[in-house]
Amino acid sequence: MKVLVATHPAFTAHATGLSHPERPARLTAARAGTADAPVDIVEFSPSEAELELLAGVHLVDYVQSIKRFCAAGGGQLDPDTVVGVDSWEAALRAAAAGPDAANLLERGVADVAFLPIRPPGHHALEDRAMGFCIFNNVAVTARFLAASGNRVAIVDWDVHHGNGTQEMFLMDPEVLYVSLHEFPAYPGSGWVDEIGLGPAAGTTVNFPMPVGTGGDVYRASFERVVLPILSAFKPDWLLVSAGYDAHDADPLAGLSLLESDYAAMGSALRGLVGPGKTILFLEGGYNLKAIQGCVAATLSGLAAVPVPDETSRPVSGSRSWRALEFVVEVQQRHWQVV
Repeated sequence: MKVLVATHPAFTAHATGLSHPERPARLTAARAGTADAPVDIVEFSPSEAELELLAGVHLVDYVQSIKRFCAAGGGQLDPDTVVGVDSWEAALRAAAAGPDAANLLERGVADVAFLPIRPPGHHALEDRAMGFCIFNNVAVTARFLAASGNRVAIVDWDVHHGNGTQEMFLMDPEVLYVSLHEFPAYPGSGWVDEIGLGPAAGTTVNFPMPVGTGGDVYRASFERVVLPILSAFKPDWLLVSAGYDAHDADPLAGLSLLESDYAAMGSALRGLVGPGKTILFLEGGYNLKAIQGCVAATLSGLAAVPVPDETSRPVSGSRSWRALEFVVEVQQRHWQVV
């Protein structure tokens, strides 16, 4: 399998400070994971996003305010989100990486794209940065694809709910948003009753997982709910907000996934859309060893290369299984799930 991988010095030049968890070393770990995976790598350098592309999901005034803020030396956009002079270029290239990858995939240069980019994106709102995110990279790509008449499915397995992505497509029936995340946790959204509005009712699917949830519940969630809904939705493109902070070793969260669980999710998503129609975006993940191993495992799963289960695996408690049953109960009003 050929994997298209984004690379550019601007992504590591985005300076957040020595003690900030969203640091350049994350990209080194992610790229090491791509090198470890049993795939062939095709590299590309993303362009800088034009204002028209960003305006598909962000207010123009907001985009221009970020440009001015970075040019003035940067600082804190919110208590968690730090930018410097070089962050403007990094944010532009991160936002353009998905559309650029889509164009390259349509030319047949690879079978799937994995984008180790920063800053991440899924918390960014139309008019506000938050949670380490400036522009919503996956949402920019989804809007770009949907504007051409494509049905787009987004699967977000970052441990934190992608509130920005959800909000941008809450009333859009052509974009399906599925999120598996720890709840309650930052940013506080993503409860099971958030299902979409108006004509898009049922196209937002949230799995709010209790602390301690492991891969057994995640795998069951994919089998019982995620895959049936994706199959029924029939997307033309599949986008994945691939955060790796649900790993058991991550310092910022409380879920208990292991490398083989990411391989299982990657394997489950393989074949849901046609060749060259899947793009993965790096979101969170703050344990460098876990990032490397999980990226390699994800790509192995997508490439149909087995990743054996670990000999010792966390077992989810009854609260986690009840959470899944709650999701099933809510989604049965819109989809054939069991």
